[in-house]
Amino acid sequence: MKTVILTGQDLTLEEVALVCRHDAPVALSDTAKRNIEESRKVVEQIVDEDRVVYGVTTGFGKFSDVVINADECKLLQKNLIVTHAVGAGDPFPRDAARGIILLRINNLAKGFSGARMETVQTMIDMLNKGVTPVVPQKGSLGASGDLAPLAHVVLPMIGLGKAEYQGEVLDGGEAMRRAGIPVIELGAKEGLALINGTQVMTATGALTVYDALELIKVADIAAALSFEAHNGVEDALDPRIHVIRPHKGQMDTARILRQLIDGSKNTTRQGQIRVQDAYSLRCVPQIHGASKDAINFVKQKVEIEINAVTDNPIILKDTMEGISGGNFHGQPMALPFDFLGIAVAELANVSERRIERLVNPALSGLPAFLTKDGGVNSGFMIVQYSAAALVSENKVLAHPASVDSIPSSANQEDHVSMGTIAARKAREILGNARRVLAMELMCACQAIDMRGDKGMGVGTKPAYDIIRAQVAKLEEDRPLYEDINKCEETIIDGSLVESVEKSASAIEF
Repeated sequence: MKTVILTGQDLTLEEVALVCRHDAPVALSDTAKRNIEESRKVVEQIVDEDRVVYGVTTGFGKFSDVVINADECKLLQKNLIVTHAVGAGDPFPRDAARGIILLRINNLAKGFSGARMETVQTMIDMLNKGVTPVVPQKGSLGASGDLAPLAHVVLPMIGLGKAEYQGEVLDGGEAMRRAGIPVIELGAKEGLALINGTQVMTATGALTVYDALELIKVADIAAALSFEAHNGVEDALDPRIHVIRPHKGQMDTARILRQLIDGSKNTTRQGQIRVQDAYSLRCVPQIHGASKDAINFVKQKVEIEINAVTDNPIILKDTMEGISGGNFHGQPMALPFDFLGIAVAELANVSERRIERLVNPALSGLPAFLTKDGGVNSGFMIVQYSAAALVSENKVLAHPASVDSIPSSANQEDHVSMGTIAARKAREILGNARRVLAMELMCACQAIDMRGDKGMGVGTKPAYDIIRAQVAKLEEDRPLYEDINKCEETIIDGSLVESVEKSASAIEF
């Protein structure tokens, strides 16, 4: 697999996914190596000259007014890590933990943090040899960086904490030993250089954005199948409507739906069966389009942040200074990640409404709950219940985390972003939304079968076929959770979108 070269300047979302989920190897560019080495020389000079620079020759937070002598600099950095590793809750999944390390390396590669080359190489070796720290998900305020979870990332580097290696969770030092990676002793500034930043929220949010960009394709496919199942009125997709309200996401969605149902004999024109559809069908371009625009906005912010310096103090090589600022503050990502959660939640909200229209005989004109022997059979009745529960949970999760703040460090850090909570919530919302869309795919295919397929569109037909390859038409009641699992797996493994795009061309927005 191609090696991802880290420069600190041009890491992409696609490369993040390759490293985090497919174990693509990483390496530093020559320029990045020089930047790291030159930045380190500034830190060493600051220590040699006994200059007062936050976190290098002083304590942290409220203790910034306590000066530390040169002999205590190494102990200061070790103590920083062991006292800040106070995370709580279940660990981050492996891909997110790898993402945290990757983004921290890319941050250090810019040469504004003063870490030693040896320290950065240790993190590169952990990625390339598969040592993944066990990092609790909770405990970050998202302000002075993701301090607690990032400290857990560093623990195995100094022989402490826990790490996963070859599928086994081990003591950090043992995991490093088995992988052949020497543990290190942190030098001046290095503990702070490793934990002051937004890499936990950004890695979690970046992977969620990556998945959201794929999930919204699924949402369009599911909506197109529901359009077929309801004999939807395709006049609502006329480009002449959308060009006069030219939001990009709206115009793109109308185009994509036309692309998916092209050639369908199930869809109708205005007045053939009805004059207009309910909003959950008629307004798909406006609803899905708004989520597309929101997710693309968040993607732009993520692409900035994964190539940004979020350390403190900032080490300036040209002037040999260490300047204390606020680049660690998570607010620039906290708001976008709250927005991301809201945008994805709306995909599930409208999907659940389409499910309700499919299973409700008063709205669909089909047998109740899509079963031919209602009463003895319950059909898809409780599928809608489950979807309703998931979207209701998402409504709670979609409440913004970033509107909250709790002062910390004796009020020295008196405004915090809660951005890591926002990113974690967005990921959970996405999981719920994916499940709801899997349910819609299954229900729409059943409805098409029950209404009678007159001929499906160029994009909806392969979608129907791939669902039917996994899940047979429901003739009598059976455990449906397994069917939903199989439908969801076609989303997770990408086979649904791949099959549709192969037939109907790429879904681009």
